[in-house]
This record gives sequence, structure tokens and C-alpha cells, in this order.
Amino acid sequence: MQYYNSIIETIGNTPLVKLNRIFKGIKGTVLAKVEYFNPGNSVKDRMAVKMVEDAEKAGLLKPGGTIIEGTSGNTGMGLALAAIAKGYKCIFTMADKQSQQKIDILRAVGAEVVVCPTNVAPDDPRSYYSVARRLNKEIPNSFYPNQYDNLSNTAAHYETTGPEIWKQTEGKITHYVSTVGTGGTMCGTAKYLKEQNPNIFTLGIDTYGSVFKKYKETGVFDENEIYPYLTEGFGEDILPQNVDFSLIDLFIKVTDKDAAIMARRLSREEGLFIGWSCGSAVFGALEYARQNLKENDVMVIILPDHGTRYLGKIYNDAWMKDHGFLEMRDFATARDIIKYHQKQGRKEVITIDKGTTVIDAIKIMGKEGISQLPITDGEHFIGSITDSKLLYQMIETPEIKDKLVTEVMGKPFKFVALDNTIDVLSSLIDQENKALLVRDDLYRIYIITQADLLEAISN
Repeated sequence: MQYYNSIIETIGNTPLVKLNRIFKGIKGTVLAKVEYFNPGNSVKDRMAVKMVEDAEKAGLLKPGGTIIEGTSGNTGMGLALAAIAKGYKCIFTMADKQSQQKIDILRAVGAEVVVCPTNVAPDDPRSYYSVARRLNKEIPNSFYPNQYDNLSNTAAHYETTGPEIWKQTEGKITHYVSTVGTGGTMCGTAKYLKEQNPNIFTLGIDTYGSVFKKYKETGVFDENEIYPYLTEGFGEDILPQNVDFSLIDLFIKVTDKDAAIMARRLSREEGLFIGWSCGSAVFGALEYARQNLKENDVMVIILPDHGTRYLGKIYNDAWMKDHGFLEMRDFATARDIIKYHQKQGRKEVITIDKGTTVIDAIKIMGKEGISQLPITDGEHFIGSITDSKLLYQMIETPEIKDKLVTEVMGKPFKFVALDNTIDVLSSLIDQENKALLVRDDLYRIYIITQADLLEAISN
């Protein structure tokens, strides 16, 4: 029988996935290490279990103990899984900027969560760092992993993530990219890779409001660099011991907005439903790759976590609009789509009369290269047919090909206003309504299909 003794044995061996559309036109091969395939949906599962197991070996964590940690959410999830497998309790402190989804997920796996203010100094007694340390002192038989300074964090990635990437790329990796928070993922992996090939270039992704980039470049810890930011899970207002700046060749900073928009693009264009910091990593990697990547280069980017943590934030249009993040599209309304089609030479909608046979309608769709046809009775639109529905009907009843389209037609396509937005148009298209009709200012009628909306959204 093939099975695992507990969920934590499934951690690691996550896949490398090529990024195609986002890096279209970029030289070299760009691969994403998709860490949401870990059971806790993040890269932090690796170091969480390592910290727990090392603490057990050192006698710091005893049976029935309580794990207390300050977390942005993902490390907490990894620790919670380890705690479930090994029989410990968990208390996590979190800054109040973290998404509600992260808090709910931790509570769902049995952890107690203490929410602390974001905009306080690290040594303020109210900060999530300080509260975790205080609880560790107050609660008997408790263990404070301290992911920032616990070198088991770095060791986990030196032992697992680095070797996996080296093996998966057959040693062809030339560039490694990761966001930097506690530093474990970036530096543990970079240490292993550079030991195999010192020429591998390591790119650290920082955020505005964090001290890392300036400290790397100047050696100065500048408190003026510290200010609140929204992106979760990386960047810091402290210098964790797990951050070895000698292993990071260059830092690039990425804004909250650029990261959010890129995360949404990755979900839409690559099928990778990932977290906010993943957008930061890919945006920074793309900025670097445009000028520096060469034909035979192989870049690997760590995608730390999953999009479920951010459903109430970057994947929520209202939240994005409230924060001024919702990307501006070239095609904002039906009017914009129609104008574009007119410039491309597309004619008005093709229709068929109610007296047309099914076989003739199929021939028209084939000749014109279209998938749907409105059916008219004079000036009135009385129904519609689509190739997908016709295919199903023809398989079930082949003889319908000689019948009139009125005997097999569906509902007429809806008319929409010229200034309806893309979001509204998208909400009106469903299984029963495969396309929309719109009249321009000259009362000419055009059709907007699902393909038209996909094209508009991707621009």
C-alpha cells in the first residue's frame, strides 16, 4: 500500500512550471517553483516542520507543549500542520494588515490567533513580535520558534528547496528569484545553488516600506525607509538573522499595486492562482529579465503561496478599486470593444431569417468562422443558435438538420448599452446567453462574444 503516515510527509517536491504569456518575448526560459502544492499551500511548510523537529531534538519542545509564533499567516499554517501531526497546541500572533482569510484558515486548523496592530515599532510591546515573546514567557512548556532568527529556517531550504531546483533544472539554472522576508527561502536555497555553481545570479525582491534594499546597497539600516505597506509575507523593518546579504546579488523593490496586478495576471494568463507576494516576485523578475536574461539562461522564481489567502483583497474587485489598484484596461466598455472591431474591419452582426434550415445555418457559421447566429423575423430578434448546442442536438437527433432553425433555437441574445463596463458584460454572459448585442451611435448592430470579452480583459 502507498500512503503517508501524516500530512507533513507530503511537504516538498513541488513542480517547476514554465511561464509562457507573462514572459513572452523574453529571452531564456523562466520557470516558477509553485509552492502552493505543499499541503499548507505555501513554501513555509518546509521550514515550519524543520523548526519543530530541530526543537524536539534539542529538547526545547516537549510532549503536550504549545508552539507560539509571530506570523503573517503561512508559517503559522505550516506550524499548525506539524502541531496536528505531533500533538502540540498553537498560538499565533499576527499583524492586523493580514487578510481575514489567513486568520480564518489558522483558526480552522485549531490554532488560537492574537491580532496585533501593524503600525507600531518592532520593539513596541503591542507588536506581534513582542506579544509572541511575552506569551512564550508566560505560558509553561511553550516554544517560540522565532522564524526570523531561527537558522533551521535557512537549513530547511538548503536541504530541500535548493536541491530540488538543482535536480529539476539538471543544473542548468542561471538565475534564482525570491521575495525576502525572514530570509530563509531566499538564502537557504541560494546557499545551496551557489555551492553547486557560484555564477548563479540571485535576485531578492523587496517592497517599498522595507529596509532590505538600502541595507544591501549601503550597509545602513535607515529607519526612514520604514513605513506601512499592504503586501503580505515579505519585506521587513528588522534585519533577521536568516537574511545573509552576501548570498543576494541584487534587490529590486516592487510596489503593492504592481504586485497585486501581476498576481491577477498570473491567475488569468498562466492559470496559477497565487498569492500577492508571488506577484511581487514575478514583477521584479520580469523587470530584471527584460534587460538581462540571455537566450540560454534559466530563471527560477519561487511562488510562495496560494490565492485563497487573498480572496477578500487582491481578488476582490471592490477592494482593488477602493485602493486604486484595479488595472486600467484598453477596453473598459462595450463602446470600446465595438470601436476596436470597427477599426479591424468587422462588419455588423450576421443574422439568419426564421425560415433558414439548420443545415444552411451550419454552413453559414462555417463560412463566416463564427460560433453563434441571432435569428430574426423582419427587424425583430426572436432567437439564437450556437455551434456547441447544435452539435449536441445533432448527435441526439441527426434528422434536425433539415428542420427550420426556429425549432431548435434558444433565447434571443440580450441587447446591452454601449457604456456598460466589461464587468457588467461578463456577468451577462452565461450558459444560456452565449453572446450580447449592442447598437452603436448610428444604430448599427454588433455582437460581443465570450472571445471578445476575453480579448478585452487580457489587454
